[in-house]
Amino acid sequence: MLLKAQAIAKSFGPVKVLTDVSLQINEGDAIGLIGVNGAGKSTFLKIILGELKPDTGELTRNTERIGYLEQFAESSSEFTVRDVLGRPYGHIENLRRRIAEIDALMAGGGDIDWNALAEESAALESQLVKSDVEDEDGLKAALEKVGLSADLMDRTMDSLSGGERTKVMLSRIVVQADDCDLLVMDEPTSHLDINTVEWLEDYLLKTHCALLVISHDRYFLDKIATRMLEISNGKSREYKGNYSDFIMKKMLDLDRMEKEYRKYASQKRRQEEIAKELHRDQWYATTHKTREKMIARMEEKEKPEESREITVRIQAAHKSGKNVLTTKDLSVSLGGRKILEHVDLDVHKGDKIGIFGSNGEGKTTLVRALLEQIPSEGELWMAPGAKIGYYSQHHDRLDMKLTAEEQLLQLIGKERRGEARSLLARFLLTGEDVERPISTLSGGQRARVAMCMLLLDETNLLILDEPTNYLDIPAKHAIEEALNEYDGTIMTVTHDRYFLDTVCTSMIEVSGGRVRTFSGTYSEMKGRPNVREVVMDADEYKVLSPFTNWVSGRKYAKGDRVLITPAEQKSFEWALDQGKLKKTGGRQRKKVDVADSKKKARALCSTLFALID
Repeated sequence: MLLKAQAIAKSFGPVKVLTDVSLQINEGDAIGLIGVNGAGKSTFLKIILGELKPDTGELTRNTERIGYLEQFAESSSEFTVRDVLGRPYGHIENLRRRIAEIDALMAGGGDIDWNALAEESAALESQLVKSDVEDEDGLKAALEKVGLSADLMDRTMDSLSGGERTKVMLSRIVVQADDCDLLVMDEPTSHLDINTVEWLEDYLLKTHCALLVISHDRYFLDKIATRMLEISNGKSREYKGNYSDFIMKKMLDLDRMEKEYRKYASQKRRQEEIAKELHRDQWYATTHKTREKMIARMEEKEKPEESREITVRIQAAHKSGKNVLTTKDLSVSLGGRKILEHVDLDVHKGDKIGIFGSNGEGKTTLVRALLEQIPSEGELWMAPGAKIGYYSQHHDRLDMKLTAEEQLLQLIGKERRGEARSLLARFLLTGEDVERPISTLSGGQRARVAMCMLLLDETNLLILDEPTNYLDIPAKHAIEEALNEYDGTIMTVTHDRYFLDTVCTSMIEVSGGRVRTFSGTYSEMKGRPNVREVVMDADEYKVLSPFTNWVSGRKYAKGDRVLITPAEQKSFEWALDQGKLKKTGGRQRKKVDVADSKKKARALCSTLFALID
């Protein structure tokens, strides 16, 4: 056992962040730590690392060889890249820290072993001289492993881009890994491009260290995690397996808890009614007290926690023509340097296109050129009927001085305050959160305000730049469902592979100044198994007359109840148009094989076109 946390509780003033969180980490473990934003995940990590003390609970650490990657990469002008790679767990820093401790002891005098301390200090100085040379080579090698040049060693952290800073922090993990038993990482894939994330996955799978990782990257968690720990409402619950296993088991848990609670509540209510009847009819006897004791001895079942969910519906404007956007031999130059060239695109109505590539290759440049925000050469044609909604990863439309409410009222009018509040509430922004300046909101909250503004635009073409950045997993699911339901055309830049597989049906890879197009999901493009299952909200329908779903081949009888998710809507379109299904108003969570359903739909279309020919 490397570390054990038992019944950890932590409050900040009146706010209880953690009430009962437990975890044991053994050698070779790979644990994913998940929960909504604000659940207390980072607080728990700081307690494990000794940076915070718990209010109650026990923490046992059998190793001090722990590497740590913070959520926010160091951006100070005080530290160079070389400094950061050695702080605070690096080998050289440990030597210097001990030498400083010895100097302080000797300066203070007192009852100390002067000879022993002098010998230890001399030995440490010798190691330091040797390590300075050896570690310098190691630091350079670590930078090169993540795609950074050794020339950055003396650059200050604030002079680097966000992606470069994150890669420096990854290099620090590489430096530490050989000397660590446990690596603790807080959102390690934030701001990383797909190639670097996949490199990190492969690296972590080969390391001997145990892993504890906070992440909202579902693909990443599926790849590396063998256990999942969820923190919700201050308590923890552990699940064996990766993220997909967690989703399945969590659904079963909630279903079981709901059934047990309903049964318990029903039995308790019935016994209470009997006790009242006995007391009323036999007021002179004590029989009702015996019944009340039976009720008190009943095993109390925990009521499943009601989780608030983001509900999003993106309404499309009137559909555009078949051809939405076309480019021929398009090229873009900035500062005298050619960024993109020979870009040929043909975007049709209803296309959902994912754009990906390494950082700095020109993904955002491509989007800005298509929006005509920067000049380009070659042919660029946009349909006259295209109504564009643009989402910037930097939230350019937000005025940081305004509150979330004021931002929306600028668009819809001050007299529609109730409507603005209602829309923000659908994104779980209520109370003080809508009255604070946007500059004081978290990255996830700002992203939700920016998405609210997008909903207010009537569009038939959405151009999105990193729409899932800063969002927790439930918020990502909500956005994915909304985009799957959206009837218009979508072009989105993203590093989220799960999003690419769930929402997008074709790909554009930007690399080396060129673009490569592919019809299919990201996994299909890379020749890998698709994301097989996702969990979505599903509307319940009642079958009014028998029919067959020709996409799945399944037959439905009159009276059947059917759960239909946004991803399955098109396959039931014929039955809905013919009045064979009626919505009941019920809504449940359902696991869907999205990739398979898309594949079947494409296969069916191919067959139909072949018959027509």
